[in-house]
Amino acid sequence: MHVVDLFSGCGGLALGFKWAGFETVFASDVDENCEKTYTHNFPNVPFITKDLREISTTEIKNIITNNPDVVIGGPPCQGFSLANKNRNKVKDDPRNELFYEFVRVVTDLQPKAFVMENVRGLLSMQKGEVIKLMREAFENAGIGYQVDYQVLLASDYGVPQNRHRVIMIGIRKDLEKQPIFPKKIYENPVTVWEAISDLPQIKASEGTKKMTYETKAQNNFQAFIRKDSKKVNNHVAMRHTQRLINRFQVIKAGESLAHVSQEHAAVKRGNPKEKSKIVFSQNNQRLHANKPAPTIAASFQSNFIHPFLHRNFTAREGARLQSFPDNFIFQGMRTKMSWEKGLSQYQQIGNAVPPLLGYAVAKILKETLDGTDISTEKLFDELPITE
Repeated sequence: MHVVDLFSGCGGLALGFKWAGFETVFASDVDENCEKTYTHNFPNVPFITKDLREISTTEIKNIITNNPDVVIGGPPCQGFSLANKNRNKVKDDPRNELFYEFVRVVTDLQPKAFVMENVRGLLSMQKGEVIKLMREAFENAGIGYQVDYQVLLASDYGVPQNRHRVIMIGIRKDLEKQPIFPKKIYENPVTVWEAISDLPQIKASEGTKKMTYETKAQNNFQAFIRKDSKKVNNHVAMRHTQRLINRFQVIKAGESLAHVSQEHAAVKRGNPKEKSKIVFSQNNQRLHANKPAPTIAASFQSNFIHPFLHRNFTAREGARLQSFPDNFIFQGMRTKMSWEKGLSQYQQIGNAVPPLLGYAVAKILKETLDGTDISTEKLFDELPITE
């Protein structure tokens, strides 16, 4: 089955669909570094780096030749944001255009199905009116879609992360099929340490672009994630001042910047002699080794501390916590200065749909469309030690 991938990011959802047997025939995102990562990992997929408002359906049709079976993507919903105090005119907010552009492509291409991913907060926006409006837009797209949505927890599908995401699925009405969502696959969530313990244990400022594995895979998740990978890529630790390292040394598992003494508190930018009064509870949070990670957001490069080492996570460790395999290599700058264009590797990883979550959704959708028995397979077994 053929897939069109809109607002693709670096390709997390597309990778999950690939594992389920789909073929992506077109992808698009506005970010140039996402395009670099996507085309590196999916070299045969035509990619247009543009705002979707600037891409006509005819342009897409000229590339894909035949209508796709599924359109997937996670359109930004800034216009629906809880931070927007003037959201009384949901449909008329110009920032909602990107969502309606996604609807436009679905309407014009009339795929058998679509999958839209977004944040859990979408459900509570305007007391449920936003998600209702979105559902109605798809129900009336072309000949219309049977639409349903659920909040899925990534750790239920093998992702070492307690990440909640709204997944909306629509199936074209003439197919007379109802959307079905994957049931929980893994009873025992993969923990942070189970996900990353085999990676080279480097300190702050250490690491190179390509490194060798120092140990064998220690469990089935690691064996799966390392399949077809000979080297460790994107595993370079951030540089930290000694003052920051000293702070990390006093932060225990589950604690963060909010728990340190004044001696180790953050200072004001531009005035290092004065302590900052702004403290975010997730800043410099040391993760529990024996639990799944909290949501790995685009800002995770400074949010979280390694369970045992006194540094932030590397891009590769973040990718592991998102369930990206080690042979999925991220392009573009590793971190980003405020004046630089394009998303950093950390931001690409944090913004992505975890591939294992994408796989679970794709597998059940494929079986729904095929009319076969519904049974999402495990890509790796539960986690006994393999050695």
